[in-house]
Amino acid sequence: MMCSKHKTAAAPFAALLLAVLMLVPAAPAQGKRPHKRPPVPVRGKRPRRKPPARRVKPRGPVAKHLVPLKLKLPKPAFKGTPTHVPPGTNLEKPRKGPRPPLLVPTGVTNVARGKKVTSSDSEPIIGELALVTDGDKSADEGSYVELGPGRQWVQVDLKRKYHIYAVVVWHTHAHAQVYHDVVVQVSDDPDFIKGVHTLFNNDHDNSSGLGLGHDKEYWETYEGKLIDAKGVAGRYVRLYSNGSTADEQNRYTEVEVYGLPAK
Repeated sequence: MMCSKHKTAAAPFAALLLAVLMLVPAAPAQGKRPHKRPPVPVRGKRPRRKPPARRVKPRGPVAKHLVPLKLKLPKPAFKGTPTHVPPGTNLEKPRKGPRPPLLVPTGVTNVARGKKVTSSDSEPIIGELALVTDGDKSADEGSYVELGPGRQWVQVDLKRKYHIYAVVVWHTHAHAQVYHDVVVQVSDDPDFIKGVHTLFNNDHDNSSGLGLGHDKEYWETYEGKLIDAKGVAGRYVRLYSNGSTADEQNRYTEVEVYGLPAK
C-alpha cells in the first residue's frame, strides 16, 4: 500500500505525462492517408481550365478519294545526281529511290496548259513566253524561254479560280545546275500585292527580298520540281528565280499547275 508521501510526489508527474499525450497527434491507420479537406473556393473566381487544342483547317475541300498524281516526264538528259556541292548553295539531301508520289483528289488536271504567261522581262533573250505552258518539257534547244539576269518571274493566268494541289516547274535540265531564290506563289491579285500564298521558297538569305525561305535548293533534272500546294485557292501562279550555278540568266522550260475548279 502506497503511502501518502509517494502519492503526493507522483501526482505532478502523472499530470505532466497526460498533458504530453494530449499534444501528440494520433497516427493514421496503416495503408490510409490522412484526410485532407478540399480548399474552399474563393467566391467570384473559377478554377482555370486548360484551353482546348485548336484544329488546323486544311486548305481546299476535304477529298474523300485520293490518288497518286501521274506526271508525264521528259527523257533524262543526264544520268545520276552530281556529288559535288556548288559553293554558296543550300542543297537538299540526295534522294534514294524514286520520288514519293503526291496524293491528289480524283479529277485533278493540268489547268495551266496553253494558258497566258506574262513575265518581269517583257523581251526575253531567247524564245517566247508561250513556251512555258505549251506542254514541251524536253531538254532540247528551243523548248525554253530565257529571261535576263537577276531576279525574274513568270506568271500564269489560269483564267479562273482553282483549288491548286500541285505545281511542277522545269527550268532547264540539259545539264546539272541549281537555280537560286526559287519562290512559287499563288494569288487572286495579278499584281501579287494582297492575298499572296507562298507555296515554296528556298531563298535562304532573303537576297531576293521576298522573305526568308526555309525550303532547300535542288538539282535541276528531268523530273522537274514537284511542289505540294495543299489545295490553296487562286487564279494566278507566279514563279521567281535569280540565276543559277551555270550563269545569271533565268530559263523556264515548262510550268504545270494541277487543280480543280473552285466553286
